[in-house]
Amino acid sequence: MRFIRQSIIGLVLAALSLGLLAYAGQLVGGAVQERLAQETKARPARERVFAVSVIRAEPGSETPMLESFGEVESRRRLELRSAASGRIVELAEGFEDGGVVKAGQVLIRMDTADAKSALDRAGADLLDAEAEVRDAKRGLALSQDEEIASQDQSDLQQRAYERQVGLADRGVGTAAAVEVAELAAASARQSVLARRQSVTVAEARIDQAQTRLARANIALAEAQRVLDDTTLVAPFDGTLGETDVVAGRLASANEKLAVLIDAEALEVAFRVSTAQFARLLDENGRVMPASVTAILDVSGVDLQATGVISRTSAGSGEAQTGRLIFARLDTARGFKPGDFVTVTVQEPPLDNVVRLPASAVDGNNTVLVLGADDRLEALDVRVLHREGDDVLVRSPDIAGRDVVEARSPLLGPGISVRALRPVEPGAAPPAPEMVELTTERRARLIAFVEGNKRMPAEAKARVLSQLGEPTVPAQMVERIESRMGG
Repeated sequence: MRFIRQSIIGLVLAALSLGLLAYAGQLVGGAVQERLAQETKARPARERVFAVSVIRAEPGSETPMLESFGEVESRRRLELRSAASGRIVELAEGFEDGGVVKAGQVLIRMDTADAKSALDRAGADLLDAEAEVRDAKRGLALSQDEEIASQDQSDLQQRAYERQVGLADRGVGTAAAVEVAELAAASARQSVLARRQSVTVAEARIDQAQTRLARANIALAEAQRVLDDTTLVAPFDGTLGETDVVAGRLASANEKLAVLIDAEALEVAFRVSTAQFARLLDENGRVMPASVTAILDVSGVDLQATGVISRTSAGSGEAQTGRLIFARLDTARGFKPGDFVTVTVQEPPLDNVVRLPASAVDGNNTVLVLGADDRLEALDVRVLHREGDDVLVRSPDIAGRDVVEARSPLLGPGISVRALRPVEPGAAPPAPEMVELTTERRARLIAFVEGNKRMPAEAKARVLSQLGEPTVPAQMVERIESRMGG
């Protein structure tokens, strides 16, 4: 009996399970058939409208600013070297790194004992040379007097010879007397020649004495120069650097003792590209004296100095590109040689150009402008200059057009947009665009807002109250419909 009772219970439970499964299958099948029988209404496709910021293109005159980096240098930098060797016996007060000196100030004195001895010897040699010149002149005068006396004797002997010839012609004199007179005249002429040779020797002695005197003067001047070189004098006002000497040190000739820098005559050297350099040339091919501003950032405090371009480097430099330009600084307080600064150069003004954000121009030098029916159009422009986040462009068809400030992959020619124009300072904000809704569209929007469980209650009440008005802000409708479409 127990077996039969358990079997009957199992059969009853199996029958109930099969009945429940059949009922569930019938419910699922009915639901599927009802869903398939419903008519699916396709949502009408709407064109997406993008909101873009635009800027009005107003051609005018712009002054481009070229920015580069450079290094401050001094136009006058002199290495102080010892002209002579010797021991340093005196240093000027303030002869140290950073010391300020004046033009003509004595910086270093060396031991002058050897130089003074050489100068004294050169002075003594000069006295000897002067005495030799005086002695040679006296010898020349004596030789000239002897030559005159010898010439007088030669004239007397010549007259005596002529007289003996006259007597012989009259038959009074003898031939022997004529020969004796002729020999005496010849001997007198020979004596004149000897005296002339003595005068020539005396003149040559004077020339040699004068040459010796000139050499003595040169030696004296050289000795004086060596003595002067024992004292080092500052040639101009400046600041000392790289000093490495002390009193008592033995310095060799041409040894570097310090560096003198004129801190008031500063200039900045900066490098620009070849294209930028071409914009700084005038009609004669020379670099223009454009205005320059050098900025030095010191712990957040900018030090500025103004100046003008003075010259360019003779060459581009080994393994360098572009051009190296030098600008003379007028007032450079706080600047030191070696400072790394930012250089801003004022280029020549450009006429009939438009300043646009750099994001408005793509790689093909085209911009997007607002066309008919608020659709975008592509417009070719010529980029003349890039300055930071802005560009200067020129185009005959851009005047007065609204240009898209920032390009995006979603934007292109033919795209419908809603222009967002910048609000002018002091102008009242534009009133929002209002639209009238049909009954079906209003009901669909209200149903979507009421069914949105993530929206706060206060925001939902505010949106529902605005949807109940005759006109509704178009921006709010577009925002809700975009979420419905998602």
